[in-house]
Amino acid sequence: MIPKEPFGKTGHESSRVVFGGFALYSASEAEADRALELLLHFGVNHIDTAADYGRSEELIGRWMDRHRKDFFLATKTSARTYEGAKVSIERSLGRLRVDHVDLLQLHNLVDPDEWEQAFAPGGALEALIEAQEKGLARFLGVTGHGLEAPAMHLSSLARYNFDSVLVPYNFPLMQLRDYAQDFEALYGECVRRGIAIQTIKTLARRAYSGKQLFNTWYEPLTEEEDIIWAVHWALSRPQVFLPSAGDLTLLPKFLAAVASFAPEGVPSEEEMRKMSERLGMKPIFPAPSVRQW
Repeated sequence: MIPKEPFGKTGHESSRVVFGGFALYSASEAEADRALELLLHFGVNHIDTAADYGRSEELIGRWMDRHRKDFFLATKTSARTYEGAKVSIERSLGRLRVDHVDLLQLHNLVDPDEWEQAFAPGGALEALIEAQEKGLARFLGVTGHGLEAPAMHLSSLARYNFDSVLVPYNFPLMQLRDYAQDFEALYGECVRRGIAIQTIKTLARRAYSGKQLFNTWYEPLTEEEDIIWAVHWALSRPQVFLPSAGDLTLLPKFLAAVASFAPEGVPSEEEMRKMSERLGMKPIFPAPSVRQW
């Protein structure tokens, strides 16, 4: 079974792997149900999805009648205005077939102009706070992609006391001095304030150089041993939670890697460097001009 830890100051003991709902973007009902069986088998009790994730909310909603109590349920809105976010939240609740979510997040809030709009009067944050006051969401968070995400999250936390953040984190990214410094500053602030930290792009190998073969906008690691090392390296940082990769074919390997985690088996920095060189791993940002999840 996958170990659980406190998800920040929410009071919930979350599995250290969070099911990344983007994997259901264009899945069939049968594929979604097989994914659910895997989650229950490994003891995953936390799901993260978003309004923009294709069929994801709808397919997860099919699970909720029987399994709502089994999962800490999170979704996101990309809207930046109060009205847009309010509509998005109501639509998400309907698709998920629930009267509330456990965590409601501002999705990929890293662009400075969008950030200003979301925090301004009449901005999306007002809709999230209202949803929380009405009991439609228990906790609020902010997510981000790209090299700017850690610094922008620090700005967000200076403006509002969010309960969680979501940010990229993997070995190649942490070889970038500026990114590593920003990440460490964000991580330290979150630990100090009891803010939950979700880290994404665990299996990112490099940006695609050819045809996209997986339901990820980066080329992922695929071999079991490589996945284990990447996952264990990330899990060795205390208090982080790993949303699973966006391709259902990688889910069994990802879950098995998390379930096998033990501190004594964490690869060293030198071992990670050698793996990175062998596989040609590189930071995946700046992102290609495709959809951002």
